[in-house]
Amino acid sequence: MLRRAVSRTPSWVLAVVGLLTVAAALLAVAVLGGQTLPERTGPPIEELAVERTVLSPGTIELTLRNTGPDPVQVGQVAVNDGYVQFTGGEEPIGRLGSGTLRLAVPWQDGQPYLVSILTSTGAVIEHQIPVATATPQPNGGFVGQMVLLGAYVGIIPVLLGMLFLPAIRRAGRRTVRVLLALTVGLLAFLAADATIEAVELAGQTGAAFGGVALVVLGAVLAFLALTAVARWLQGRQSQPGSAPRSPGGLRLALMIAIGIGLHNLGEGLAIGSAYAVGNLAIGASLVVGFAVHNTTEGLAVVVPVPARPVSLWRLLGLGLIAGAPAVAGTLLGSTVANAELSALLLGIGIGAIAQVIVQIAPSLRDRATGLVDSAAFGGLAAGVLLMYATGLLVAV
Repeated sequence: MLRRAVSRTPSWVLAVVGLLTVAAALLAVAVLGGQTLPERTGPPIEELAVERTVLSPGTIELTLRNTGPDPVQVGQVAVNDGYVQFTGGEEPIGRLGSGTLRLAVPWQDGQPYLVSILTSTGAVIEHQIPVATATPQPNGGFVGQMVLLGAYVGIIPVLLGMLFLPAIRRAGRRTVRVLLALTVGLLAFLAADATIEAVELAGQTGAAFGGVALVVLGAVLAFLALTAVARWLQGRQSQPGSAPRSPGGLRLALMIAIGIGLHNLGEGLAIGSAYAVGNLAIGASLVVGFAVHNTTEGLAVVVPVPARPVSLWRLLGLGLIAGAPAVAGTLLGSTVANAELSALLLGIGIGAIAQVIVQIAPSLRDRATGLVDSAAFGGLAAGVLLMYATGLLVAV
């Protein structure tokens, strides 16, 4: 009788009962565990991460995040071994909570500063300012500069690279396969470069947020999301009786554009944050360097575009999908300096590029033999070397 009653119960009711049972059990464990386990011995574990540094005349403002298990009370602050007056931090900062300290420091432009935060228990937490420079204010002019910078390093180079489409359309099947291999080499270098940068950045995040796990999380989520998008697009194209959809080559170009766009979002984030703290000098050489470097991304977008005519608006849309996220990245990076967010977005770019490589990989095989020939391997190597060589022009 019990089995028959359970079989007639709606599934959502069973799910709710299961969730309530688990919640009650966890609550009981939490209450009983707190009463039965002994108190922790030893000093408090105090950890603070500096999420943002803002320098204005006579003031250094630090945004702190408690990444440790215990509350942290700021006692004193020293700058270059000299104690300074500060405001903020009157109340303890709880776990994962944040606080702001405003230090009265007559800092000098271009000088390094070491900020030492002393907690109430005597622990010292240090933060290095390599080169002091006034933090740009996010006014209309500054936003316009960031939009222009994002267009210089993202939109314009990608569109320039797409100008190679007429030459690619006249190439033979073998040449196109080599160019697809070149694209895989370009994307593989981007993924490797972003992985190195993301791991370094994850080391600056608090362990409470996962560190490198944030990069892995972003990569896995992006890979799964783009896989679902690819399957959806493929399903729409192959539905019987439906209107003709985008050809396979154009669909692959769209996936490449999305992958590169997510990468450029992370790249723009790094550029914007570096400029905001004075670690990036904007000049003609930097703009030209990024133009040459990212032009190869535009080439990668148009390689799979089919030989038959494609409207200019579609091509422009592909270029904007690949390049415009750099604008959003520079705006976000210059106003919200958060290492955790940066690591997550870089991870998303890595996962997106990895999924695109999986999409392109079958096209590298020769149709007759089913193998990847030496020409395709040469294209892979050429793509990696091309990205490395153009990357030397970009000093960020």
